[in-house]
Amino acid sequence: MSTTSMTVKPQRIVLYLFITLFLLVYIVPLYMTVATALKHPAEISLSQSWIFPADPYWGSFSDAFQKLSRYFMNSIILTVTGTVLSTLVGALNGYVFSKWRFKGSELIFTLFLLGMYIPYQIILIPLFQTLRTIGLYGGLPGLILTHVIYGIPITTLIFRNYYAQIPDSILDSAKVDGTSFYGIFGRILLPLSGPGFIVAGIWQFTQIWNEFLWGITLTQKDANPITVGLAQLAGGQAVSWNMPMAGSIIAAAPIVLIYILLGRHFIRGMLGGALKE
Repeated sequence: MSTTSMTVKPQRIVLYLFITLFLLVYIVPLYMTVATALKHPAEISLSQSWIFPADPYWGSFSDAFQKLSRYFMNSIILTVTGTVLSTLVGALNGYVFSKWRFKGSELIFTLFLLGMYIPYQIILIPLFQTLRTIGLYGGLPGLILTHVIYGIPITTLIFRNYYAQIPDSILDSAKVDGTSFYGIFGRILLPLSGPGFIVAGIWQFTQIWNEFLWGITLTQKDANPITVGLAQLAGGQAVSWNMPMAGSIIAAAPIVLIYILLGRHFIRGMLGGALKE
């Protein structure tokens, strides 16, 4: 092998340095979280924070889950329901905007997309007043409805771009055979929508599960999601930091598991056009 081929280019060295730096930025907080979660409360101190416990204390996880179990189930109900409903509505909207265009459809689609750029904070007070007026404030149904409506723009975009790649000739043949509007959607497009549902589903699941502001302002204690429960776990004057750290790992576990199991399909879905314009 020649010397030239074995020489590492300076640009590649710089690239590796940046990759290592970014890796450390992500790894160090994760290490501190795990190390603190596995320590007995008596072992936790600032001077010993970097030291991994020689005898891991697993009781932090059971104690944290006992306190977070109610919030965990609330988040499961909230996230699964909100994700399923918003992706189904987004799929139907994407079908209309890609295959059944009508006069003014592009303008309406653009107005749909504007919903993605409205910050949560701007609509918080009107949203609170609206939910209280219609009797949905304080419980999971109101929070689910909020996430479904707020998720429609992004799911519509994902499915609209995905369905745009499906040849119109397939749908035209179905129309000639007399297949109805919903028949085409249910018999032809839905069986082909796997990548779109994976991308939209993972996106929505992540956004809803990690959301905090609406959870703390639009629900009462019995309906709080896990992000609010985790904040309450870390609140107070004297905090046993092993429990909040263990709780954060428990709260992050469903998202991490989903990306481990479906991460490849998520990337394939994006590369396949689900997020391309």
